[in-house]
Amino acid sequence: MDFSDSPAEADFRAKARAWLAENAPAFEYHAGPDDSEADMLTAAKRWQFAKYEAGWACLTWPKEYGGQGLSSVEASIFASEESGWSVTSSPFGIGQGMAAPTMMAYANDEQKARFLPKLASGEEIWCQLFSEPAGGSDLAALRTRAIRDGDDWVINGQKIWTSGAHYSDFAILVTRSDPDVPKHQGLTYFFLDMKSPGIEVKPIKQISGESHFNEVYFTDVRIPDAQRLGAPGEGWKVSITTLMNERASIGGGGGLGFESAFELAYNTELATGPAIDDRAVRAQLATWYCREAGLEYTNARTQSALSRGETPGPENSIGKLVGAKQSQDIASFCIDLLDMAGVANSDANAFLDAYMSIPGLRIAGGTDEIMLNIIAERVLGLPQDIRPDKGVPFTDIPTGANN
Repeated sequence: MDFSDSPAEADFRAKARAWLAENAPAFEYHAGPDDSEADMLTAAKRWQFAKYEAGWACLTWPKEYGGQGLSSVEASIFASEESGWSVTSSPFGIGQGMAAPTMMAYANDEQKARFLPKLASGEEIWCQLFSEPAGGSDLAALRTRAIRDGDDWVINGQKIWTSGAHYSDFAILVTRSDPDVPKHQGLTYFFLDMKSPGIEVKPIKQISGESHFNEVYFTDVRIPDAQRLGAPGEGWKVSITTLMNERASIGGGGGLGFESAFELAYNTELATGPAIDDRAVRAQLATWYCREAGLEYTNARTQSALSRGETPGPENSIGKLVGAKQSQDIASFCIDLLDMAGVANSDANAFLDAYMSIPGLRIAGGTDEIMLNIIAERVLGLPQDIRPDKGVPFTDIPTGANN
C-alpha cells in the first residue's frame, strides 16, 4: 500500500492546511486553572461551527446532512492536519462518530434531516447510554426495561460510565424489551431527549479529579415509538453498528504518543547526560515508534474499508487494545523520567493527568479483555469461549441474587 498522497490528496491537504493556518489560531483553547467545563464546551462549539460554516465539518457525510460527501481518506487528511492545532472537538466525538452512523443506517429521512445537521454544526451534543452496573463488559446483559404502552415505550433502569451525559442534548439508548428470550434477542434501541422527564444524571468523580462519566437513572421515562431505531428485539443488531463505529472513532486509543515521549527525552538531563543518549531510553522509544507505525497501518486498513463503503470491522479492536495500553505506558515512562517532578500535582503536568485519565480508555468501548476476545474469535478465527448462557432465556440466566 502506498501511503504517500496522490496529486489530488496533496492538493486537498494543501487547502486544508491553508484554511487551518488562517482560521485555527483564533479558536485555539488552552485550559487555565480557573476554566470550567462550560468554557471548554463554548470553545468546542465555536470551533465546530466555524468548520461547519466553512465546509470542513463531518467531511464524509452527505451534503444534505451537513457534510461534503468526501472520502474517508480526505477526512483523515483533514483530521491529521487539524491535530497540529490546539483546538477541541472532543464533546462531539460520540455524536458524530457513533450516534450519527447509527442514525444514518436506521433513522427515517425526516429524523436524519432534523438531527444530523445540528450534530455536524455542533449545535447539539449526544451521548451513548449503553453500559450498566450489573452488566460489566457484557452489553447484552443489560437490565434497563422498555415496556410498550400504546405509541410510547416506558423506560426504567440505570446506565453507568456515560461520558458527557451531564451536558448532552440527546442520546442513543439500548434497552431490554423482552426478558423471555435469549439475551441478545430481547433488546430494543432508541434515541431520546436527555431533558425528558424522569431522567436523573449523577456525575462520577474520577481519580484525576474530573467527572467526565456519569450514572443515568430512568424512572418511567416515556419515549415515542417513532424514536425507535430498528425493529423491536433487534437492538443488538443496531448496537453492533454503533460499536463498530465506536472502535473506529476511538482508533489508536488517544492519549499520549511517541512524539510526547521523544520530546521529553530529548529535553531532559539525567545524571549521566541527556536522556536521549541513554541506551535503555532509546530502546524503549524505538519500541513505541514501531508500535505506533503498526497502528497507523492498521488504521489505514480501516480507512480503506470505509472508503469502499464498508462497516468498520473487528480489526479496530487491535488499535484500541494496543494504543490505549501504550499511551498509559508512555505516561508512566514520562513521569519516571521527570523524577520527583513527575508526581507533582500541577495543572502543567500533562503526564500525570494522562496517567490517571487513560485507564478510562481501556474500559470505554470495550475492556482490554473484550478486545482480546474479539481479536481471537473474529480476526484469528479461534474457538469461542464457553458461554453457559447461550440460547438461554434472559430470565433463566443465574445471577448473584438467585444462585
